Amino acid sequence: MFKALIATKSEDHPFAVSIEEIDEGFLPAEGEVLVDVHYSTVNYKDGLVLNGKGGLVRDYPRIPGIDFAGVVAESSDDRYQPGDEVILTGWRVGEMWHGGYAQRAKVKADWLVPCPKGLSLQEAMAVGTAGLTSVFAIQSLEAHGLAQGQGPVLVTGASGGVGSVAVAMLAQSGYEVAAVTGRPENASYLTSLGATEIIDRAEIAEAISRPMESSRWAGCIDSVGGEMLARVLGQLHYGASAAAIGNAGGIAVPANIIPFLLRGINLLGIDSVMRPYDDRVAAWARIAADMPRDYLSSMTSLISLSDLPQAGADIIQGKVKGRLVVDVKAG
Repeated sequence: MFKALIATKSEDHPFAVSIEEIDEGFLPAEGEVLVDVHYSTVNYKDGLVLNGKGGLVRDYPRIPGIDFAGVVAESSDDRYQPGDEVILTGWRVGEMWHGGYAQRAKVKADWLVPCPKGLSLQEAMAVGTAGLTSVFAIQSLEAHGLAQGQGPVLVTGASGGVGSVAVAMLAQSGYEVAAVTGRPENASYLTSLGATEIIDRAEIAEAISRPMESSRWAGCIDSVGGEMLARVLGQLHYGASAAAIGNAGGIAVPANIIPFLLRGINLLGIDSVMRPYDDRVAAWARIAADMPRDYLSSMTSLISLSDLPQAGADIIQGKVKGRLVVDVKAG
């Protein structure tokens, strides 16, 4: 028997979450790898699932948790042996498949990657989907021409999990970073991660009034969407790109075509859920090599399974600073 946080909902009962004792019979039979889960994390998508929002879960009961890191207990796939440390992010785990908010998980071997040497399981979940997405965004910006010395790279939603890792990784890679936040009290936190400029969200969240503005940014990692992204597109340097990784500010982007035609800018969509194995391994290798451990520690708070309902509410209300790591073994 082991502990799991389980979401339930039916025609007769409203949505609810509770911590229960279950056995392996609750887990899917078709997974090839059984993992002893040590840590998980809380992403924005987890917040939606924990509150029964977003339509991400269709079938109940469901164990949420789109990420986990742990140790292989059993495997019918030759790629993984008992004792191997592994990471899972994405693949609709925690939505269509039981996820990481349990002390054991059974998943397809294709969904796992080895935990890179030099990175602990707890550190891997301090990064999680949020941080991995940030690295994919940085790699995509660089593939489209971003280089050091071109000017500041803007990070929106910078105090959140995705933004915090983006600020730290960009700064560690030698980029000048401008961080957008609506919480002035987080300015010193963002500066400690390497931001060289703090932008008040109100300054850049207004609806666009002109097709283009003076160019300010060599690139952008945007987790907000909505009017803020539309505004940023008109402020990019010639040929620069914005990597869209979230929609906390809305799914509609009231932009216009002029910056694309006259400045040749790019809007890059970043997905981390279905990325191929080789992309994931390369991204985790960069994280292990370049993510400053002191920064990672400073942006991380450790919680337990019992803290998850409140954490889920906080993250969708924009109240979470940095990364929340769930110590699953602590129950």
